[in-house]
Amino acid sequence: MPQLVVIHHENPQARHVERAAQLLRDGGVIAFPTDSCYALGCPLGDKEALDRLRALREMDERHHLTLMCRDLSEIAKYARVDNTQYRLLKAATPGSYVFILEGTKELPRRVMHPKRKTLGLRVPAHPVALALLEALGEPLLSTTLLLPGQEEPLREAWEIQEALAGRIELVLDGGYCGIEPTTVIDLTGPTPELVRHGKGPLTPFGLTS
Repeated sequence: MPQLVVIHHENPQARHVERAAQLLRDGGVIAFPTDSCYALGCPLGDKEALDRLRALREMDERHHLTLMCRDLSEIAKYARVDNTQYRLLKAATPGSYVFILEGTKELPRRVMHPKRKTLGLRVPAHPVALALLEALGEPLLSTTLLLPGQEEPLREAWEIQEALAGRIELVLDGGYCGIEPTTVIDLTGPTPELVRHGKGPLTPFGLTS
């Protein structure tokens, strides 16, 4: 069974956050709460951990992963962002959005879409996720904790612990997290394009569902 650590959802204990960050540095895969729902995360530069993450979700290389970042400046390091895109990002981050953007040379090719060279990026609005990113000191590859064959993400930490026994290292239990995933917006074209309408409102982008 993966370790289950109960962490305060508003004031996460530093020792628990550092424990999770160290597991990630060591190539682990963890589950943690976000402002939308629970997510799975692994280190950006670890191919074996990435393969494990994709296997858990049964995703191929054409499925966009999400690079979870601490702030807009970190997004700009890993994605090509022009002035128009930056204004849109600034209006909606941190928040329950994933933005599809073209990756930079800072990213390993294996984490980007093989043809489009794109990736999902986001800045979460959840104290636990932000504390984890700060402790790690770099972005985190992540994906919604929606397991194959299920219609909704797992919402309780004990469910995650049981469902992923022997397959991940740690579950950070931040309490009930909801089941509504992020809103996904593709910013690679001349105008924003809605990919998935989730928790994030569409108003900042002039879109309708």
